[in-house]
Amino acid sequence: ATVEADLLIATGLVEPHQYAGYSGGRKTVAVGAAGEPLIAHTHGPAFVDHPGTRLGRIEGNPFHEAITEAARRAGLRFILNVVLDDEKRILKVAAGEPEAAFQELVAFARTVYEVEIPHQYDVVVGGVGYPKDTNLYQASRAASYLFFAPTPVVRPGGFLIVPARCEEGAGEGVGEQRFFAAMRDAPSVQAILDDARAHGYPPGQQRAFVMAKVLEQARVVIVGSECPEVVEACKMIPAATMEEALALAARELGPELDVLIVPHALLTLPVVKAPDER
Repeated sequence: ATVEADLLIATGLVEPHQYAGYSGGRKTVAVGAAGEPLIAHTHGPAFVDHPGTRLGRIEGNPFHEAITEAARRAGLRFILNVVLDDEKRILKVAAGEPEAAFQELVAFARTVYEVEIPHQYDVVVGGVGYPKDTNLYQASRAASYLFFAPTPVVRPGGFLIVPARCEEGAGEGVGEQRFFAAMRDAPSVQAILDDARAHGYPPGQQRAFVMAKVLEQARVVIVGSECPEVVEACKMIPAATMEEALALAARELGPELDVLIVPHALLTLPVVKAPDER
């Protein structure tokens, strides 16, 4: 067992993470080597609901604090982590005491992944690319990453548009099927949220809770899906083409749309300027 090791070393990547703020460091042990009870606890509705649980956020993030403490108790003493570019080439390496090495890489990673934007947008188009576009479970990460940026990139009532073939439907794994069942079987988005907050959920099904939080405030359109009935069952909107998706947004919000395009939504963290920075 990990906790019985004489010397515990963790390797991994430091990049934006929806729950931890940034991955790497402590997360490799506290999630990668954790048992189901710890994973269920840290991915539960209380953590996901917390306003501090957002991409790019370390300070005041309860998920970060919980997994940091778990790694400390497990005896993590040394890490070797890297920051990669979009072609998986190493940009920076740091090794040593876990907290110091992790913070060094987070500071560098912010210069790579974070992009300042002037304001929220009516419509945000987020790309995921292959292989994330093969099923709805993975493709929907584009929408949730953009929504769970430090400030949601899309305005309340706006549209998040994701081009994705979704030829595998919702996805074939256990977690993917739990996500699909929770999204499909609930009578409404609010029912998904209420049930999760009252009863929790098994691993994998947290994606339904995450997407319900997105859908509570924005519309999500999946463009080019080969399984539009799956998209619709999951309370999202299927569209055959980008023109159709934008026309839908224009009908709802008016013809003068403010649109942001994020080609690599899982590798880009748009950060809305603070009011006093504009």
